[in-house]
Amino acid sequence: MTMVDLSVDLGFIKLKNPVLAASGTFGYGLEFKPFFNLDMIGGFVVKGLYFNPREGNPPPRLVETPSGLINSVGLQGIGVEAFCREILPQLDQLDTAIIANVCGEEEEEYARVAEYLGRFKGLDALELNISCPNVREGGKCPAQDAEATYRTVRKVKQVASLPIITKLSPNVTDIVSVALAAEEAGSEGISLVNTFLAMAIELKTRKPKLGNILGGLSGPAIKPIALRMVWQVAQAVKIPVIGLGGIFTAEDALEFMVAGAAAVQVGTANFIDPEACLKIIEGMKKWAEENGINRLSEITGSLKI
Repeated sequence: MTMVDLSVDLGFIKLKNPVLAASGTFGYGLEFKPFFNLDMIGGFVVKGLYFNPREGNPPPRLVETPSGLINSVGLQGIGVEAFCREILPQLDQLDTAIIANVCGEEEEEYARVAEYLGRFKGLDALELNISCPNVREGGKCPAQDAEATYRTVRKVKQVASLPIITKLSPNVTDIVSVALAAEEAGSEGISLVNTFLAMAIELKTRKPKLGNILGGLSGPAIKPIALRMVWQVAQAVKIPVIGLGGIFTAEDALEFMVAGAAAVQVGTANFIDPEACLKIIEGMKKWAEENGINRLSEITGSLKI
């Protein structure tokens, strides 16, 4: 039986395996401690952090769709000060990568949150969330424009003491130009995709099913499009790409790596099965053993055209 090395070196952070739990689906991490040993996954990205506490959007906030989930939570959270005071000291005790998801209403707030997080120990990187589609009017966000992406990343880079992973939006016509802008601005990595702008209607009442009208679609329904975007971006940038979007099985995760992802994030699957990340890791290891792969990272970008 082949002994498989699951570790991944992203250059700015080393992971024991390539599976991260995605922001917004894993709370602040501590919520999943009753289910499994958090040290067993590659790491996780905490719930989005604004500087001040945030109530989020009005309910209803979740709608199931065929092979998917539309959410309009609106990045409800405790704020960065409470996070650093109450949550981060507990996360610092874990032996896995901890990534903070940085949010902002404008460029200045992104920078303020990033700078504040850099004052504390326990974090390995920042994921710059410039792509959430259910917060701003009509789902607009900085990641829909290459120039706005460059400005935001650059401003954060000037004050951040931690590596930056820029999380991109799929709600664009040219994902590559936005990714290149983030890279040029100094981002150490790219994560994509965030959710797709979507809506659902209750035909009987002829009203939106979500309190915010619009939300973000995730789950298996988006996987083929996310896979395409990861492949396009991975060919264009020199920095590592972290792929996500509808990953529910080990095969899904492996496909993203073949398309060019150095690591993956698991999101909606966590709602269905708290141990989803663990099962995906085990499945990836089993596949590598069966296929004679000694080091899982060898398959990154191995798509045969």
